[in-house]
Amino acid sequence: MDYKNNILELVGHTPLVKLNKLTKGLKPLVLAKMESHNPGGSVKDRIGIAMVERAERMGELQPGGTVVEATSGNTGIGLALACAIKGYRSVFVMTDKCSQEKVRYLKALGADVVVVPAASKHESPDHYLNVARRIAHETPNAILTFQYGNPANPEAHYHSTGPELWEQTEGRITHFVAGIGTGGTISGTGRYLKEKNPNVKIIGADPYGSIFKTYKESGHLTDSAPYLVEGIGQDTIHENVHFKYIDEIINITDRDSFNTARRLGREEGIFCGGSTGTLAAAALKVAENASEDDVIVFIVCDTGERYLSKFLSDEWMKEKRLLGFERLTVGLLNEMKATDVMPRLIYASSDHKVADVMQLMNAHGLSQIPILDDGNSVGSVREGRLMAKLLNNRELLQASVSEVMDAPFPVVNETVEAERAIKYLKHSPAILVEEYGRIVGIITRHDVIDVQG
Repeated sequence: MDYKNNILELVGHTPLVKLNKLTKGLKPLVLAKMESHNPGGSVKDRIGIAMVERAERMGELQPGGTVVEATSGNTGIGLALACAIKGYRSVFVMTDKCSQEKVRYLKALGADVVVVPAASKHESPDHYLNVARRIAHETPNAILTFQYGNPANPEAHYHSTGPELWEQTEGRITHFVAGIGTGGTISGTGRYLKEKNPNVKIIGADPYGSIFKTYKESGHLTDSAPYLVEGIGQDTIHENVHFKYIDEIINITDRDSFNTARRLGREEGIFCGGSTGTLAAAALKVAENASEDDVIVFIVCDTGERYLSKFLSDEWMKEKRLLGFERLTVGLLNEMKATDVMPRLIYASSDHKVADVMQLMNAHGLSQIPILDDGNSVGSVREGRLMAKLLNNRELLQASVSEVMDAPFPVVNETVEAERAIKYLKHSPAILVEEYGRIVGIITRHDVIDVQG
């Protein structure tokens, strides 16, 4: 029989997957290291078990003990898996910037979760690292694994991720792209690859607002600025960030990170988190100036299931003004404007009385309404034009709409890009959205301007 003794034996040996659509027009081979295939769904599974086993070897973690860590979620999940198998209690401190999916995942694994404000400065007692230190100090038989300085973090990648990449690429890897959060992945993997071939370029992908790029290039510490990507970047330098193994750091915006991550899912089938979008965007920048002999590998840090309420939500992206209008389709625009208050499509038939249609428009605050017969667009009623006709003849209130309606609004398929739909709105106040032969929504000029805003 072929089976594993427990879930921890599934950690590591993750596959490489070639990008095909996002790399169109680029020369090198770009590969994704699918760390989302680990049992806890992220690259941090590797260090979760490694840090627990080191604490056991050092005699720091005793039976019945408690593991405490400050985490953006994924390291906590890796640790929680190890604790569940080995019988330890776990407590994790997270910021309110982290997704609720991660919080619920940790609780489902039996962990306790403490959420603190993300805005707390590093020196504040409310900073998530300081809260974790206090909990570990005040809890009997507890340890703080401290992924930011724990040597088991980079060592786990030196002994697993690095060798895997070297073997999987048959030593042909030329560029390795990873995030810089704790520093473990990039430092440990980078060290191994540099030992095998000093010419391998180790590239750090970092959000704008993090301090790493400025520090790497100038040696000066600067104040961090807020950013939305989770799990990478820092406001201070920790022990596990070994800059000697990092050749270059590329800053990526939140917008590019999230839109690249969304494209990975829609075009490559790689369902991932926002930090993976940061890494993929940096890898694609590297690929622009690379040769056809180069092999670029980036880490798929985790799975997109942890961000369904964040950047994978069109509503959240719209709220943060990050959606990227050029990537929207007419169908997505229609979905985004739907609310529980108003139906997605309000319409009338050509045989309705004009007075009834006016009442319908007033009830919903509409200035125009489509006229549909048997699901087909046959006309439209526009408030200004209708009022002009009624001023000349009030008896039209009892007439059928067919006698006063204007030309129908253009009907556009849901798959059409929103930018292309704008040309219709230059000549018509609205367009109708068609889905599999059915008219399912209406988009006005106001709707488009609201998204672009």
